[in-house]
Amino acid sequence: MRIGRMLALMHREAMKRHAPVFQAESATKETPFTILVFTMLSARTKDETTTKVVKRLFSSAKTQAQKTKARNKAITPKQILALGQGKLERLLYGVGFYRVKAKHLIAICRILEERHGGDVPDTLEGLLELPGVGRKTANIVLSRAFGKNTLGVDVHVHRISNRFGLVRTKKPEDTERSLVKSIPERYIRSLNHTFVAFGQTVCLPRNPKCEECPIRKSCPRIGVSTAGEISTR
Repeated sequence: MRIGRMLALMHREAMKRHAPVFQAESATKETPFTILVFTMLSARTKDETTTKVVKRLFSSAKTQAQKTKARNKAITPKQILALGQGKLERLLYGVGFYRVKAKHLIAICRILEERHGGDVPDTLEGLLELPGVGRKTANIVLSRAFGKNTLGVDVHVHRISNRFGLVRTKKPEDTERSLVKSIPERYIRSLNHTFVAFGQTVCLPRNPKCEECPIRKSCPRIGVSTAGEISTR
């Protein structure tokens, strides 16, 4: 099956099942900064939880901005800094490692204000200099916020790519390199989004819904037993 057809079928199925990643997008007004914040906070946390926390965070930041009569309606690093470390920790409660992420977010906002005029850098090197931002987060921000052909590889992308036989890799970095080399450039940006949504709804880590999968006839199901369980052999 051609990659374009496969992605279209996967995306359609995930949309029908209301994948959390789609709900996350509609929950927040997307700017480079809000995309960065959401992506950083989503590490080791389900999108459903991250969405609730981010909505709470942004609502509080807007309220704080209104008190100071700030004109900028978009969420900014200054608004997050105005919350203070203690309040930020309370607002982030629910996401994994919320205290560490609060510390990182404060540091990120300071760097953005002091070195980038409040803007998010649009280069991999610039993003990787930010505390708590790894390669996956940086690539997702570059793709979603700046339209660059970069590929963020999370657990869903890594798992599905190996199950479908697109790659044979052990590490996400190797998966990224292999996919970027083998997948036509026009599909790189949509691959993360589609694979994440499909991994949340159909191609699950355990007990994947293979019988309901729209690409089951083409999928070799590498690492999955006939019963749908992950093979331990």
